[in-house]
Parts: sequence; structure tokens; C-alpha cells
Amino acid sequence: MSWEDEIKELRHREQLAMRMGGQDKVARQHEFGKLTIRERIAAICDPDSFHEIGTLAGVGKYDDAGNLTEFTPSNFVLGTAELDGRPVVLSGDDFTVRGGSADASIGAKRARAEGLALDLRLPHVRLVDGMGGGGSVKTIEMAGRTYIPELRGWETVVQHLAIAPSVSLALGSVAGIGAARVATSHYSVIVRDTAQMMIAGPALVDWANLGDVTKEELGHARIHTRNGAIDDEVATESEAFDRARRFLSYLPTATDELPPRVQSTDDPERRHDALIELVPKDPRKIYKMHKLIAAVVDDASFFEIGEKWGRSIITGLAHLDGIPIALFAENPAIYGGAWTADACRKLIRLLDLASTFHLPIVHLEDCPGFLIGKKSEEEATIRFGSSALAALGQSNVPFCCVIVRKAFGVAGGANHKPGAHHIRVAWPSGDWGSLPIEGGIEVAYKAELASATDYDAHLAKIRDRLNRVRSPFRSAEYFEIEEIIDPRDTRPVLCRWAHLARKATRVESPAFSYRP
Repeated sequence: MSWEDEIKELRHREQLAMRMGGQDKVARQHEFGKLTIRERIAAICDPDSFHEIGTLAGVGKYDDAGNLTEFTPSNFVLGTAELDGRPVVLSGDDFTVRGGSADASIGAKRARAEGLALDLRLPHVRLVDGMGGGGSVKTIEMAGRTYIPELRGWETVVQHLAIAPSVSLALGSVAGIGAARVATSHYSVIVRDTAQMMIAGPALVDWANLGDVTKEELGHARIHTRNGAIDDEVATESEAFDRARRFLSYLPTATDELPPRVQSTDDPERRHDALIELVPKDPRKIYKMHKLIAAVVDDASFFEIGEKWGRSIITGLAHLDGIPIALFAENPAIYGGAWTADACRKLIRLLDLASTFHLPIVHLEDCPGFLIGKKSEEEATIRFGSSALAALGQSNVPFCCVIVRKAFGVAGGANHKPGAHHIRVAWPSGDWGSLPIEGGIEVAYKAELASATDYDAHLAKIRDRLNRVRSPFRSAEYFEIEEIIDPRDTRPVLCRWAHLARKATRVESPAFSYRP
């Protein structure tokens, strides 16, 4: 007795699954500048590391003798793989089969992918292209009934956020629950001109009398990477795969591990001479904060997240002597570095990420406070700013701040983590207070100025008097700033702190779960 015939049947069915939606549908996928799901898997994971689960799932048709005559594979592919030698769960939609909608057992396979990532405590990389499991009107006729929408299994997606990293790549026209899967992740990327993300497509928008719009008008990268629904955009799928791998490289496989330290060839004692001239003496003049970041972290290690939105705060991941950290810094080129509602939302995401995956936090501060004005009030900036400050206080990882220049008002208080004793240093350019002298002098001295015979001259006299006591050295005398350093020593200071922070970091869950 032998089972060779059954193994031949197995191999035959596997070959049918590899055809996906057929040659015509595959060709159409390529015409739109997109890879197929199997090409994507081959491109993103280490060679020969993908082990597929559920290859035989799909819809078969049989003759009267019970022989398989036709087979449509499931439009969802999942399995385990390795990315740069580390295990992950990898899953993705096959748009060549019914455009990624609910046909062909996709629901059960998607749930299994999410469950495996949770149970095995592995990162999950989602290659999203289509509705991601949502139904279509045609599904109603095929099922012979309608159904009440339920998010069965969604708790698994949310629970995974507190267990292991998740990355979602929007690689095609993503709508409905597919869009929710992109947003419910720690990091998301969209391919600029071949992918779109939307709650519902143009046909439904038109039916609802909300206008005749295109997919690009609803969901182009320029929309969702400016409003924060998606973190970043790239030009090609290859770049999206690279960004997924790089993002994961800063994080542990799961929350019960510390982030992996990498070998660094950048001298931790390196001094950067140009920093002594980086900050202008004139407080109204700007400089490039990205230059400072590049100068103090390990060479080429800064991985910016959310570059296109909330731009007055720069957020990202980096290495200090090979130790992974989370870093945020105000950008003086955007609103002078003032905190906006969107910048605060972006900062909350970074702080939650750091707390979840045990990344020490560095703040390079040049903060004039919250952005003021009518628009800022309409956007509830104080609400989101308060949430960001709460997230900083709730973070359970070491914190370090370098006050580069300004630290004013409530937002400027982010040089200190409430309830913590941490390392905080300032450059000689440090300038702080409840509000800038320039902005409050005429209010504070209104009566005195009103009685002066020469308003401008008296104003200049008051300003000169105040400037003599605004020096950071005066604050250091009272231990209101613990240390003032030579800007050129910033990297050595931060690298020494990173080693202390690494030693102090514990694998402990935060008091809250990550919020997408």
C-alpha cells in the first residue's frame, strides 16, 4: 500500500494554487505596476524562508465522479518567514482573485494569520491589497443572505499590538476593513502612485451623493501621509519592503525581550565640531534640526516616522552606540517648532511605541510652546498636547533631554518626564521660561511703558535688563538645569546615557495597551 497517488494530487493542487487568479489577472496586476502576492513574498523575506499555511484553501468544482475539474485558490496567502534572520508571520491579499474581497475562505485564513502572530508572539507583516476580507454586493447573492457586520477576531488584532510589532503595507487599492488593517498597526507605508486607501470606493461615494471622485482623490498617499492615517509613503514596493525590514530591526521580536543591540562602527566619543555654530544667536533665526540628529546618533541610523505630517515635531528611531532608542525633536523650520495638534498626535504614537517595546526616549528640545492662534484653538491643540504630555509621563522607559534652545510654556515642560529623575542637559543657547521675553515684555511692563517719555527707548532698556538675567548659567546656579554642555560633546553624553538606560530598562508591560 502506498499514498503516492494522494501525494500527486497534493502537488497538483499546490500547482493550481500557484496560478493565483490566472495568467490574465496576473498580467493585469503587472500592468498596474504591482507585484503579485507571491512575488511580494519572495521579495520581502529571506530566500527560501517562507513556509506557507493553507495553500490548498479555495473553491473547487467537481464532476459527477468526484474529480476536481476547476480550482480557485483563496485570495489570501499566509505563513511564517524570516526577515533578516528573524521570524515573522507574513500575510497578504491576492488581488488577482476577486480583488481581495470576501470570497474563497479569506476570513478564516486572515483570522489564522492574526492568531498565529499573537500566539507565537511574532511580528506580523501585512501586505494589503484590496478590501482585505470585506464583502461585496455579489457576496450576498453567493451566500443567499445578507449578514450583520461583526468584527469577529478583531480583538486578536488589537491584542497583538501589545505583544509584538505589526507592520502594514498598503500596496494597492485598499478599502473597508483592509484600510482598518493598515491603520491598526505600529507602522504603515503606502506606495505613492500604485496604491490608495479609503473607507469606501468612488462608486459608494457617488451613490451617497457625496460627489464624483476618483480613487486618487479619495485615497492617494498625499492625503493619508499628511493626515496621519498612514505613517510614510514610498515610490516603489521594493522601498516599502525595505522600510518594513528596517523598522522591525529596531524592535524586539516580542515585548518580553529587549530591543536587539547592533554592532556600531561609529565612535561613541565622536565630537561634531560643526555643532558649536549650529544654533544662531538670533532666536528668530532657524537651523536644520535634522543636521543635529544626524550628528549625534550612530551614522545613518535615524529612521524617521511620519515625515509628512505633524511636521513641527520630528519623530523616529535611531541607534546610540548600537543601542536602539526612540527620538523626538522640535523642528524650528516649521512653526518655529511649536507643538500643533497633529504633531502631538504623532508624538503620542512614538511614545506609546517606545513604552511598548522598551525603547529609551531622547528629546532634543527647541520648543517655543504650543502653536497659538485661532486655528490652533479650533483644532483642540491643548487637548492633544495634554495627551502627549500624559503619554510622556506614563512611559515606563528611561528618558533624557538635551535642551538645544527654547523651552517655553506647557509644551516646553516636556524637557522633564513627570515623576522621574533623569538626565537632562542644556546647550549654552538654552532659553526658557513661562513665555518668551520678547512676547510678554510689553504686557508685563504695560504701565511702566505707558508712563515713559520715549516708549521705544524704555522698551529697549527693559529688554536689556531682562536679557542679563536670562542666561542659562543663572538657572544652573539654582540647579534648575543640572548640566550645561559644549554642543560638540552631545553625542558622547547621549551614548554614555544610552548604556546606563540599557542597563536600567526592564521588560515590563506599560500600564496601558498600545493605541492605534
